[in-house]
Amino acid sequence: MPYFRTLFMENSHERLIRMLSRRAEEGADREAIDNKIWDTFGETWSVMFTDLSGFSRNSANFGIIHFIQVIVESEKLFAPILNEHNAFIIKREGDSLMILFHKPKDALAAAIDMQRAAQQFSLSKPDEEKVILCLGISHGRILRLGSNEIFGNAVNSASKLGEDTAGPHEILVTNDFIDAYDGEAALDVEQIDFKPPGSDKAFFVKYQHAVLADPETD
Repeated sequence: MPYFRTLFMENSHERLIRMLSRRAEEGADREAIDNKIWDTFGETWSVMFTDLSGFSRNSANFGIIHFIQVIVESEKLFAPILNEHNAFIIKREGDSLMILFHKPKDALAAAIDMQRAAQQFSLSKPDEEKVILCLGISHGRILRLGSNEIFGNAVNSASKLGEDTAGPHEILVTNDFIDAYDGEAALDVEQIDFKPPGSDKAFFVKYQHAVLADPETD
């Protein structure tokens, strides 16, 4: 049955390539094609990126098996929390996760619960076994292809905040996320001196830590 082949979600990449090929043709109506791409693949999500602080140093000092063990321990901590808050994991790369939420309030609740779970777990662990989490969250319209590829400003800003900017135990969010936030309680945030790509501002989220942990850096 060849007629439906490119319309299945798993063939999104092929479908997009065909649209981009038409867009590259001389005289193409790029605005119309761009609108069709967004209408076909565009979705609005809260995007979260996570990173484990100190991971590169610890994996170098203690080896790849230790690297994998800490990942497994973090999965055991975070999986039930993400399930509770209606998350979809799009991709895992090493110690980093790319996660989607339909509702900003779910994204923030998950972020706080993940931080507290990691802090509580780490309280009785030696430094090399602690799960020390960094988080970045944004919100906006993205292009989603299949089950594990997403593109857009919200992706870029959340990635920069979570993987490169956030320190140990920190939750950083963009102004786009704050504007879309749908929780009942007001956010307690403080602007930081960094403008992530794809957003105008970024903020540090203030929340009650589960424990007082000593900060570590990568």
